[in-house]
Amino acid sequence: MTCSDFATVASYWTVNALPAYHESNAPHTATGVEMHYNRIARDATRSFAILGLGSVFAILLCSAVTPTPVYGQAKPSASAPSPTQRRTFVKPSDDELKKKLTPLQYAVTQRESTETPFRNGYWDNHEPGIYVDIVSGEPLFSSLDKYDSGTGWPSFTKPLESSNIRTKTDRMLGFARTEVRSAHADSHLGHVFDDGPRPTGLRYCMNSAAMRFIPASQLEAEGYGQYAALFKAQVTSKKAK
Repeated sequence: MTCSDFATVASYWTVNALPAYHESNAPHTATGVEMHYNRIARDATRSFAILGLGSVFAILLCSAVTPTPVYGQAKPSASAPSPTQRRTFVKPSDDELKKKLTPLQYAVTQRESTETPFRNGYWDNHEPGIYVDIVSGEPLFSSLDKYDSGTGWPSFTKPLESSNIRTKTDRMLGFARTEVRSAHADSHLGHVFDDGPRPTGLRYCMNSAAMRFIPASQLEAEGYGQYAALFKAQVTSKKAK
């Protein structure tokens, strides 16, 4: 029996225990009426007491058998963890980074060096895909926002994920520039300038050595499947034209 069943039974039992005031057979004498309504008062008091006890019993029983929802705790899921969950990042030590990265990658990302223009991995890369941080793998830029700036470095009009980018003022050359770093790995990526094309007017001038390119065809396999739709939409758009 459910909680609602108990409540229904309690209500039915109590209502039927109440006297039927409109069907009284009491004599229509003053004494009879007085005695009759005295009996009604006693019966009503007893019945409402039963109703109160029945209701309390039903509430207590329902509290005992009804599970209380715990807010903020998701139900276990059989699905695979999201790419973000799989890539919870803890930055390696400096010694570990020296072993993991090439000398150029280490110099650029950890010592703010700049690679040679026109002689780096991605300045002339036109393949569709995304660029991720070489240290952490956090998504940084998309080929959809890449353009030929003529500088010899890979350039973009905007980040793919702005939350993975942070900026700071850099005065290493004696004047102020805006340095671009990755938010989680704190890798030096390059600089951003305000001489880019529309619609942003920005030029994110990056070092190839600070990034890893993931082709659109490998996004699912590499754990970046959430970005695959961007390139499917591009293909569809080109076919429509």
